[in-house]
Amino acid sequence: MKTQTAKLRYLQLAPRKVRLAATMLKGLSVNEAEAQLLVNPQRPNVALLKLLRSAVSSAKQNGKLNPANLFIKEIRVDGGPMLKRYMPRAMGRATPIQKKSSHVILVLAESEKLKSPRFKIVKPERISKREKAEKTKETKREKQMEKAKASEYEIKKPTEKPGFIRRIFRRKTI
Repeated sequence: MKTQTAKLRYLQLAPRKVRLAATMLKGLSVNEAEAQLLVNPQRPNVALLKLLRSAVSSAKQNGKLNPANLFIKEIRVDGGPMLKRYMPRAMGRATPIQKKSSHVILVLAESEKLKSPRFKIVKPERISKREKAEKTKETKREKQMEKAKASEYEIKKPTEKPGFIRRIFRRKTI
């Protein structure tokens, strides 16, 4: 069985928090793991998704593995170095703050007996700022043209004078 390893080092999140997100991925196919990471709103999922996609692309390029047959054999989260800081407190004291980091190791393996994928993940197309601006200009022009056409065919009604009741309720109270 061929394997592909990917590492994410010095992730600025506590290992305990990353492990919560990582444990649900173990044993899943790549497609299902990606779907889980996309749906779940936890903070480590962004980094884990990036790591998973990187591992799949390197497996496809270097290992000549079929991405449809890949599954997560092992995912391990270890503690990285801690940044030690202090917060000032009352009466000249200081409280230590530990800014923890994580190292994540992801091992993908190829399996022939995987089921067909349940999800179809479509990556959104990237649109440059220039293309976005051009589209908005086009839509603005179209809206202006529609307004111009609508105003040509619009029947103008004569304005009505406000009646007695409106004049009474329009007055300021003394």
